[in-house]
Amino acid sequence: MVGGRVAAFGSKALGDEIVTGQSRGDDALNFATTQELKAALAAKKISALELTDHAIARIEALDGKLNAVVVRDFERARAAAKAADAALARGEHRPLLGIPIVIKESFDVTGLPTTWGVPALKDFVPKEDALMVARVRAAGAIILGKTNVPYVLGDWQSFNDIYGTTNNPWDLGRSPGGSSGGSSAALAAGYVPVSLGSDIGGSLRVPAHYCGIYAHKPTLNLIPPRGHRLPGTVQRVSDLAVVGPMARSAADLEFLLDLTAAPDGAGAGIAYRLALPEPRQAALKDFRVLVIDEHPLLPTDAGVRSALGRLAQRLTKAGAKVAHGSPLFPDLAASARLYMRLLMAALSERWPAETYEHARATAAALSPDDGSLQAERWRGAVMSHREWATADMARIALQQQWAELFREFDVVLCPPMSTPAFPHDHTPVPERHIEIEGKRCSFFDQLVWPEIATTPGLPATAAPIGLTDGGLPVGVQIVGPYLEDRTPLAFAALIEREFGGFVPPPGYAD
Repeated sequence: MVGGRVAAFGSKALGDEIVTGQSRGDDALNFATTQELKAALAAKKISALELTDHAIARIEALDGKLNAVVVRDFERARAAAKAADAALARGEHRPLLGIPIVIKESFDVTGLPTTWGVPALKDFVPKEDALMVARVRAAGAIILGKTNVPYVLGDWQSFNDIYGTTNNPWDLGRSPGGSSGGSSAALAAGYVPVSLGSDIGGSLRVPAHYCGIYAHKPTLNLIPPRGHRLPGTVQRVSDLAVVGPMARSAADLEFLLDLTAAPDGAGAGIAYRLALPEPRQAALKDFRVLVIDEHPLLPTDAGVRSALGRLAQRLTKAGAKVAHGSPLFPDLAASARLYMRLLMAALSERWPAETYEHARATAAALSPDDGSLQAERWRGAVMSHREWATADMARIALQQQWAELFREFDVVLCPPMSTPAFPHDHTPVPERHIEIEGKRCSFFDQLVWPEIATTPGLPATAAPIGLTDGGLPVGVQIVGPYLEDRTPLAFAALIEREFGGFVPPPGYAD
């Protein structure tokens, strides 16, 4: 609690009528959406400075055990909050004016270090904001600091030698996900309502799944990535990676998408709402849904499948047309192998010469009959341009297959990941394995579920759908048609309204 006005704000402005299921003032404030906080600010139930101080106090009280917000910028945040209060007093209306947020460490934020968890980069401080950051700042957001990531963003955990390990608020002994794991932990713990993240191998969707929050992987290059790149490298437009929003509600995801999705030339100001297609359907009963819960190359945890099965049953009862297979659905094994090649081709260009030569020798020694995902990763790391062009043509064919599928279905539902959040494991990644349904699996083979939307560049929304018997969050990955981001976002909002969404981790709603 940060003073008397916050107590009054919590009980009057964000009580039971607005925040479903919350009865205490603190709960309502900690787990409010941006729209609820904006309404409270407009009604003068709380000031931007009081809201910022409350968020800071919560971080200082709880983050010792989570280690989510690893770069703190509290004094500049307080100054920005005072400026926001002055702007509100003048009658200004900006989309995020006075709302505190946090940013993934890998985004450039003026005056704060950008390291990607690499010790050699610990002193790098950018001189301008990443474009996505500039856009939320122009919208009035109060940036409290930056959240933890794994080394070079290459893990579904969030630990590095600079900032240490981030823990999952649902179970401190487990990962909050990666590479946007610091942001997912911060949102689940009730620090702020929204954050920014990035995704090439599930780095938005997996942390959302592990921590019980929402995230949206936009259509490829819908949001310009400028200012989100490893320091010292050339900024480029990726053929796989995206930047996107994270939140505790589906509505806030779309709200942030609208604030940040515009061509790079549009600059930081909020010039217009990008004219994306409207959602295909307005009610669950009208959606045509394909549910996929098994992968030919990797087991899926029974708890994950069970949660997805319960969702499918609820959708059927709500009148949705639910199918569990289709001859139009792409070959998941072929798609996964293609993704492994394209991913490693994108990553290996920055490898040291000796690492690349080792990869080339390893790939050359592979049997032509070796179709394992590990073999495909070695091959992809050293592809010739001709081989890459062949893979790119296969990707185009895959995109066309998905387009045909979406003539028959509106969304595809599948797991974001094969398991719920796993215990911390700091074994070197190449040596790491994970047990799934009694089978010892290569850690990196878990990419098979995130790649489903990544390889063809499709939008995918991750939304919480329940808990395992052991009390860990489970999410669903809602894949939508190319450039039709509003369809999976609308579907996420409907299942949130009808079946429930985010719930605070035990001990964080007190």
